[in-house]
Amino acid sequence: MDNSQLLHVLVALALGMLIGLQRGWHERNIRAGGRIAGIRTFGLLAVSGALTGVLLPLLGPGISIAIGLGITLLLGLAHWLDSGEDHDYGMTTVIAGVITYLLGVITLVGDLNLAVATAVMTTIVLHFKQTLHRALEHLSDSEIRGILQLALISAVLLPVLPNQTYGPWGALNPYEIWLLVVLIAGISLTAYFAMRLTGPDKGVLITSLLGGLASSTALTLSLARMNDRLPLPRLLASGILLAAAIMYPRILLEVAVVNPGLLPELWPTMLAMTLGCAASAFWFWRRKEPFGRIDTSKVATQPFQLLPALKFGALLVVIMVIAHGIQAQMGEQGLWLVAIVAGLTDVDAITLTLARMAKGSISADTAVTGITLAAITNTLVKGGLALFAGHWSLCRPLWPGLALAILLALLTLSLI
Repeated sequence: MDNSQLLHVLVALALGMLIGLQRGWHERNIRAGGRIAGIRTFGLLAVSGALTGVLLPLLGPGISIAIGLGITLLLGLAHWLDSGEDHDYGMTTVIAGVITYLLGVITLVGDLNLAVATAVMTTIVLHFKQTLHRALEHLSDSEIRGILQLALISAVLLPVLPNQTYGPWGALNPYEIWLLVVLIAGISLTAYFAMRLTGPDKGVLITSLLGGLASSTALTLSLARMNDRLPLPRLLASGILLAAAIMYPRILLEVAVVNPGLLPELWPTMLAMTLGCAASAFWFWRRKEPFGRIDTSKVATQPFQLLPALKFGALLVVIMVIAHGIQAQMGEQGLWLVAIVAGLTDVDAITLTLARMAKGSISADTAVTGITLAAITNTLVKGGLALFAGHWSLCRPLWPGLALAILLALLTLSLI
């Protein structure tokens, strides 16, 4: 055994003892010798896996399988004998022991980084047993269904889609389109659960902060309609402005996932709009009327809906085809017209489209300008929705804040 192998064995011992530390802490009230496995046993399990990895070149893969089966049988027997005393039939410790042995093997014959990451994730899952069980007790049927639907469209459907271009002008890549649908659906589901955890009575600002992650436009419409039943225009305006302020970092997040090379040119304008809306929101929040009870169910009622995700995919396809077609007929400058039109309803689709096209089809300057124009258009739409669904009293505090954000964006864009 050379020094490199010895180092890997020591890493395996450390990983096994990490998992054993959690298991030992979890069963700390059990008398010594009454536990199936503790910190020493888990450490030795990992070392046995590492030594098995050392023997693989000499004895072949059969030795790894044989020792693994033997360890599994021993752990299973110990669990059977222990469960007869305390009637605890959970298999967690047995499974953790098998994983620890496999991690020891991986440290010698596989990816050391993978072994370390897996050990850490295993320890975290083991430690948060009570938290996970409590979460399961509070999940509704619709929430479980939402999680499963997201898993279906991401882990099942996404890998089987072809990762190549089709259609006119080579505008459509099924894998990339569906990946973007999954991205938006994941953000929306995350926002729903974050809002659910805060409770329904936390107020407009928390609702806006979380609802802006999912859809700042939908949240604007909801709060504007509340103005008739809840005449608190300054508070509601600050909520809309805060949701708008969340939209611009969300754009940066989407660009970072698709084409991070655009961030150096894009973040100044998005930061300027964020600061403009956030500062205005804070200003009117400090001058707010007395709080009322806010029904956050008006903002998010379902954890996940497949139909809106599919509609977003269809909108994304249309915008992609139009964008590539205009580029082919009118050049890159024509894309700005598409960005303005797309921003009337949604900024996510055009943001993801232009970020993807900037990888080779268009210049970074064109993409950044188009995304900024879409953000400006969508900001203007929020002002229109407030007037349409709310009241002039809501527009008086809201419009100056939106105008400040747009002015800062234009100034920043002209300086880049």
